[in-house]
Amino acid sequence: MKTKLLSAAAAFALASTVLTGAAFARDTIQIAGSSTVLPFASIVAEEFGNAFPAFRTPVVGSGGSSGGLRQFCEGVGDSTIDIANASRPIKSSEVEVCAANGAKQILEVKVGYDGIVFASRADKAELTLEPKFVFLALAAEVPQDGKLVANPYTKWSDIDASLPEQDITLVIPGSNHGTREVFEEKVVLLGCEGFDEIKALEGEALEKACKSFRQDGRVVEVAGDYTETLARLDAQQDAVGVFGLSFYEQNRDKLKVATVSGVTPSLETIASGEYPVSRPLFFYVKGEHIGVVPGIEEYTQFFLSDAVSGMGSPLEAAGLIPMSDDERAAVLSDFEARKSVGM
Repeated sequence: MKTKLLSAAAAFALASTVLTGAAFARDTIQIAGSSTVLPFASIVAEEFGNAFPAFRTPVVGSGGSSGGLRQFCEGVGDSTIDIANASRPIKSSEVEVCAANGAKQILEVKVGYDGIVFASRADKAELTLEPKFVFLALAAEVPQDGKLVANPYTKWSDIDASLPEQDITLVIPGSNHGTREVFEEKVVLLGCEGFDEIKALEGEALEKACKSFRQDGRVVEVAGDYTETLARLDAQQDAVGVFGLSFYEQNRDKLKVATVSGVTPSLETIASGEYPVSRPLFFYVKGEHIGVVPGIEEYTQFFLSDAVSGMGSPLEAAGLIPMSDDERAAVLSDFEARKSVGM
């Protein structure tokens, strides 16, 4: 593997050149954002630093997708980050903020795919979830007898007899995480909108019914990364946490994963589209910083190389679901053509 990575590095001629031009106030790439992308970016940053001695090892932080993009869109210059990791696409409202602050060249780089999984402690019963079960577990109000009532469910078995007689405690990502947005879109809203009582609602009433979560301690929102969610499961034995597949894969000895709509999450079922709760992963590059902060272009090329993020790569071993060769080549081509978001 090390030989393969060194070969990939050798393919980039710029890596061995001596940096020229004006002195830089900052010579280290600064990256922040998604906790899902964090482990992948950290691997790439370390390998990049080893393989490219002309550049300093990038500094990679967390903060969630929304937090990273907020930092990214603060403007241009030494005090702003160069790259934002994200587990969901950048929003048009964020693009507008970026542009207003002078960051007008936003380069989207897809790196692969991941799934969102539900997992409990390894010693707990198996959960066979459906989106409607998850909605009924966490909603502030649930449909009963043609109307919405305060959520009465305290055990999973109260929702459906197929589920274990286990207290309901859901540990979900906070609103700063891209995982939260995908979780709401592909699980909560899907489960919510299947009920006739909710189908009859419109506008704000519909959104409130679907996105208002119970406040009785059975839904715990975590602003930190997945290690905090895992700690909650250690402390609360009945808790079920929401994780990225890659984190689950790294902690299989501690966790038992649930099926969703009858499908067990895995690299294979997510890559095939069979598992319903999956999403692409990205990072966003500030085009104005390319050529100013050294190594940004080379880091991106390195990340998208087959040796780093393709099949059999270190990132696949860490849980990333690789893109096809053709898709990865298209992403790299768009980056090298400086194709900005919205163009």
